Amino acid sequence: MSKVALVDDDANLLVSLSKTFQNEGYDVTTFTNGAEALSSLCKSPVDIVVLDINMPIMDGKEALTRLREQSDVPVIFLTSRDEQEDEMEGLKLGADDYIRKPFSQDLLLLRVRTILKRSPRPPDGDKDLSTKGNSIERGDLILDEDCHECTWKEESIHLTVTEFQLLQSLAKNPGHVKSRNQLMDAAFGEHIYDEDIYDRTIDSHIKRIRRRIKAIDPNFDMIETIYGVGYRFRK
Repeated sequence: MSKVALVDDDANLLVSLSKTFQNEGYDVTTFTNGAEALSSLCKSPVDIVVLDINMPIMDGKEALTRLREQSDVPVIFLTSRDEQEDEMEGLKLGADDYIRKPFSQDLLLLRVRTILKRSPRPPDGDKDLSTKGNSIERGDLILDEDCHECTWKEESIHLTVTEFQLLQSLAKNPGHVKSRNQLMDAAFGEHIYDEDIYDRTIDSHIKRIRRRIKAIDPNFDMIETIYGVGYRFRK
């Protein structure tokens, strides 16, 4: 049973979402502010967090910033319809996805299911943990698909689920240009996103991937921008 944390100061929305997720078989925990959620999530991890931005005591932006200091748990940001700056900032802070309010609960469920399918699963108890999983090796880059681990020049790079999926899509076909639509499909699944998700979603995630690797290697330039088209991983 997957564990979902719902964080929003709208009590009625929390009740409604809780029932929806519980009816789908999820283990649900609710919080009314970021501080409360952060304190609990540090002690009792969950599989995914649905996080509102505008909340008292600690808003979603601060909560996400602090959460990313210690966890790569997938996060879906909830943002008001006209606050596009919140969308951009949320992605820059490490959100995997965002949904604008008001939203369809069916759409939220679909996004959650898709992200959880891409999330790494704990190995079976009888599995030899020393066995190397399936991996992609491109020069100094190694992506372990089974363990969801990324290394560059033997240094570990912490990526969110979405960041890992995007880098994996690019690295699988070095030299081939991937359009933003193709990368959206790789990150979120075909046809599950709507018109509210724009090219800037992919651009923000790519910037974060570059920034994470450049923190270790300032000369990293393997992800190439093809203006007007998309991105490619250099051969």
